[in-house]
Amino acid sequence: MATVIDGKAVSGEIMADLTLEVAQLKQQGVVPCLAVVIVGDDPASHVYLCSKQRRAKKLGIRVLVKALAETATEAAVLKVLAELNQDPKINAILVEMPLPKQINQQHILEAINPAKDVDGFHPINLGQLFAGTPRNIPNTPYGVMKLLAHYQIPLAGKNAVVIGRSVIVGRPMAALLMNQNATVTVAHSYTTNLSALTKQADVLVVAAGKANFIHGDAIKPGATVIDVGMNRTAAGKLVGDVSYQEASQVASAITPVPGGVGPMTITMLMYQIVKLTKGVA
Repeated sequence: MATVIDGKAVSGEIMADLTLEVAQLKQQGVVPCLAVVIVGDDPASHVYLCSKQRRAKKLGIRVLVKALAETATEAAVLKVLAELNQDPKINAILVEMPLPKQINQQHILEAINPAKDVDGFHPINLGQLFAGTPRNIPNTPYGVMKLLAHYQIPLAGKNAVVIGRSVIVGRPMAALLMNQNATVTVAHSYTTNLSALTKQADVLVVAAGKANFIHGDAIKPGATVIDVGMNRTAAGKLVGDVSYQEASQVASAITPVPGGVGPMTITMLMYQIVKLTKGVA
C-alpha cells in the first residue's frame, strides 16, 4: 500500500507556524490584510470566499470584501482594483472567478498590482515563475510542492507528467517541477496514447477534471501520484481524477481526495498573504 500524503496534517503544521508569524506582526502594529473582489452571485465563488474568510479569521488576518453587482461594468471593477493597488494597508488582492460575461477576465488579472497578486496569475508573476525566479505563485501547485517537500519526494532527474494545462494548476505546476530539475511532460485533451506517458512518470500530477480518469494500470509501479481533482459523483461522493483504490496498490505515495491537495490551497493563500505583508520575495 502507498504512503498517504496527508494534506490536512501538513496544512495544520503550516497554519501553526503562520499563527505565530501573524501574532509577531501584530506586536509590531501590523495586521495582514487581504482584499477580495467578488462580482455577482456565483454560488461557488461565495462558498470559496466564506472558506477564505474563516481561515483568515483563525489566523488574525483581516479580509476586506469588495462586492459588486452581477451587472457591474469592467470599468467599475478596474476602478476598485486601482484603489486597492494604491492602498498601503492592503497587502494582498485577489478576484474571485468566474466573472460575468461582460467583463474580460484577462484585463482584470492584468490590472492587479503584481506585488499584491496573491493568486500569482498576473502575467509578470507567471513569467517570473517560468524564468525560474518565482515571487507570487498560484496556490494549488504551490501547495503540491510543499507536500512533495514535506514527504521528501525526490524530483531532480525524475520524470514528471502533469495532466492538465490550465493557468491555475497545470502550467505553473510544470514550471515548479522544472525549477526543481524534474524532466516534465504536460499532457492534455489533445495528447495521444496518454497511458504510455503516465507509465513512465516517477511523479504523476493529475488535474484533468474528470472523475476516476486515471486507473492503476496507467501508473508506473512506485510512482508518486498527486490527485488535484475534485469531482462529485451522481451519489454525491467527492472523488478525485485518480481511481484511488487501484492507484494506491501501485504507487509508492498518493494524495487522497478529500484530504490531500485540497486543504493546501487556502493554506498557501494564507502563507503568501503573510509573506507579502512581511515583504519577503
